[in-house]
Amino acid sequence: QVLLVESGGGLVQAGGSLRLSCAASGRTFSRSTMGWFRQAPGKEREFVAAISWSPGTPYYIESVKGRFAMSRDNAKNTVYLQMDNLKPDDTAVYYCASRTDWRISDKGGSYDAWGQGTQVTVSS
Repeated sequence: QVLLVESGGGLVQAGGSLRLSCAASGRTFSRSTMGWFRQAPGKEREFVAAISWSPGTPYYIESVKGRFAMSRDNAKNTVYLQMDNLKPDDTAVYYCASRTDWRISDKGGSYDAWGQGTQVTVSS
């Protein structure tokens, strides 16, 4: 059974930064493609970023490029999402997800394990 646990969310003013972490267990992490999704109140879940296990190059949605950076530490079975220059529109619950396919996907349905989510609130 795959277990994903997110942490690092919180309340921050616009322009501030947060770093989300997602600790994984129950699956060979180094062979897992990891994704970050978010869901704002009243909106559908949205893909944010993903990183494959090979070659490990992140992919981002346009609205976060240059502000967010996803990375992974296979030794710690953890992925990170460094979020800088946060905007009120970034306010959402952020979820970590995992899939065994090496290819990056922005489709939530292609991920078979999800964390419980961590709240990010950006005040204006």
